[in-house]
Amino acid sequence: MDYFGAIDQGTTSTRFIVYDEEHKQVAQHQIEIKQYLNQPGYVEHNPEEIWKSVVDCVNGVSKNFDISLLSSIGITNQRETTLAWRKSTGEHLHNAIVWQDTRTQDICDEIQTFNELKDEFDKTGLPIATYFSLSKIIWLVRNVDEVKHALSEDDLCFGTIDSWLLFKLTGKHQTDITNASRTLLYDLHKLEWNKIILERFDIPVNTLPTVKPSLSTFAKESSLFGNIPITAVLGDQQASLFGHKGFNQGSVKNTYGTGCFMLCNTGDKLVVSTNGLLTTVAYQIENQSPVFALEGSVAFAGASVQWLRDNLGLIKKSSDVEKLALEVKDNGDVYFVPAFSGLFSPHWDSSARGTVVGLSRYSNKSHIARAVLESVAYQTDELLRSLELDVGERENKLLVDGGMVENNLLMQFQSDISSLQIQAPDIKEVTAFGAGLASYVYIKKTELKDIPSTKSSQNWNTNMSVESRNMYISKWNKAIEKAKNWI
Repeated sequence: MDYFGAIDQGTTSTRFIVYDEEHKQVAQHQIEIKQYLNQPGYVEHNPEEIWKSVVDCVNGVSKNFDISLLSSIGITNQRETTLAWRKSTGEHLHNAIVWQDTRTQDICDEIQTFNELKDEFDKTGLPIATYFSLSKIIWLVRNVDEVKHALSEDDLCFGTIDSWLLFKLTGKHQTDITNASRTLLYDLHKLEWNKIILERFDIPVNTLPTVKPSLSTFAKESSLFGNIPITAVLGDQQASLFGHKGFNQGSVKNTYGTGCFMLCNTGDKLVVSTNGLLTTVAYQIENQSPVFALEGSVAFAGASVQWLRDNLGLIKKSSDVEKLALEVKDNGDVYFVPAFSGLFSPHWDSSARGTVVGLSRYSNKSHIARAVLESVAYQTDELLRSLELDVGERENKLLVDGGMVENNLLMQFQSDISSLQIQAPDIKEVTAFGAGLASYVYIKKTELKDIPSTKSSQNWNTNMSVESRNMYISKWNKAIEKAKNWI
């Protein structure tokens, strides 16, 4: 029996999971990581805590499984989160700035004024936003003395979490093309770092990692795994698409995690969205052309439920939200827009803020809980509508994964409001599985067409009238407009 492993370093936790050649989970260890929210708009992680969580997860699995039996290792990671460290020592120079962080809005506003760079930024497939890595790099250079010193001494590495883990594992400064495509610094046409953007912001290209195909040999041996090769690296949402086996053009998946992320495989076509979606790389196999995707990104999905739990105290644990929401038959005309750090796709409005509208004396905490869950479905539906406009057709099926898939109320409402079938796979941790599978596919030289499709564990089918659907969406659109232009 062959086995493959996956490091899954996410926004709220780290996992190490082992699968066998029949795609069954064999062993897992998971550790939550701390969020540092030191000022309004700030979201940080401690890089050493992240590295330690990886080591501890691998050691946790090794108590019950012989790691030496693994054929390969894949890595998947929270994307856009950015940090700096010394090339000579591996010492991190500041906490990692997380993708949700909005401290760099002024820098983004400044970048917007450089009209001569518009065509260059268009080549990245991304809008100028705090979400991506560029403004975080600029902030680190301008505000952290240790980063300035390392830069002046030509002893500086910038990278996303995959790069940090690869450096700790191998001493090499590398990334993969999916993570590079999320930085606002990568030219999707030339498939290289955009030198014009780098020069304009005085970022030496040697501070950035070498970009490799997602499925390739990143290391033949490492500090943690010995001579087991690391043969795949994918950003978490791309790993999810790979785990769903969304290899065909037109395959669409949505992950319901901290945020909500929808990817549509567009094949070898680099589709430029005119409806607020992002152009990104889905994956690349060594010696082959990249496979591209359109992506819609929502900042707050499961994080909105955490807000109900931690900030309002309406529930004791996240799983209680469905029970509370089911105490009422509908939302009572209450709508919740979770624009805590602005709105991502398809609005891209950094001035928006969270809003609850439609409250009356009749409204209670169950209506608010239901509105929070429904907000996730509305935001996903906006992404699906944008995708339909961009590609000219609408899928009749949505592949789903993530922690919120266990919420039956949400999944049924998603099917109802989007009028399509929702399919959840029988594999729970699709993101980790996708990274591990990619590493195994590469090492075994397997053709993607020969990989059997993932079985579904549950389906939801629409059960709502057109009139009700249109009424709900109309009210949601009104709520969205109330949330915009707050700042």
